[in-house]
Amino acid sequence: MNHKDYSDQIEGRNAVLELLESGKDINKILIEKGEKHGSINKIIAKAKEKKIIIVEKEKKQMQEMAQSESYQGVIALVPPFEYCDIDDILKEADNKKEDPFLLILDGIEDPHNLGAIIRTAETAGVHGVIIPKRRAASVNSTVNKVSAGAVQHMKIARVNNINETISKLKEKGIWIYGTDMNTDTYYYNQDMKGPIAIVIGGEGFGISRLVKENCDFLVKIPMKGKITSLNAAVSAGIIIYDVVRQKEN
Repeated sequence: MNHKDYSDQIEGRNAVLELLESGKDINKILIEKGEKHGSINKIIAKAKEKKIIIVEKEKKQMQEMAQSESYQGVIALVPPFEYCDIDDILKEADNKKEDPFLLILDGIEDPHNLGAIIRTAETAGVHGVIIPKRRAASVNSTVNKVSAGAVQHMKIARVNNINETISKLKEKGIWIYGTDMNTDTYYYNQDMKGPIAIVIGGEGFGISRLVKENCDFLVKIPMKGKITSLNAAVSAGIIIYDVVRQKEN
């Protein structure tokens, strides 16, 4: 069962090319008049091959429509992003004959952070990302752009309640690891092999108290400088890649 969110647009040449490669549905592609050079020609050729409608528009119209300044003369209008269910994520791991490797984001509000985390997760072989429906960023064109198109290849589930989801995952034999500054265990000293889900807290507040209590293990990243917290996307990257390292050793 898929849950659809609002329709959206994908902007920029690389993002639109990535979208065309992914085979996802595209309603139409808008191209700025006079932009018939470089990678735009590649986009036009691919769109024609896939019988996708191409509409030329004046620069002023395109600028009014664009959600970012760097749309590079091309905007793809796409159907709503399709979120999946947790079971779809677990099925993905099963199909690959791998232990489930999930990421749970507890209230990431900045779409740039969400996009960066999804990009890292996709490169590291994470099977799926779980985000809450309330008080958190959802997948939009900014997230897609920052993720360098990784959202097209990542299973993302949106849930009503993170704690309920954690309980369900535990029932399925998945260990839950949270990131928290107030624990004694450094991430590199913690065994994170086997079926796991990593919980990354939101910007500023970290993981909520209830979620923290629900985790099987808490790990922290050492802080040496004057600033005592890391950007959520950087924290996620560090932990995700340590899991990759441990799986390979």
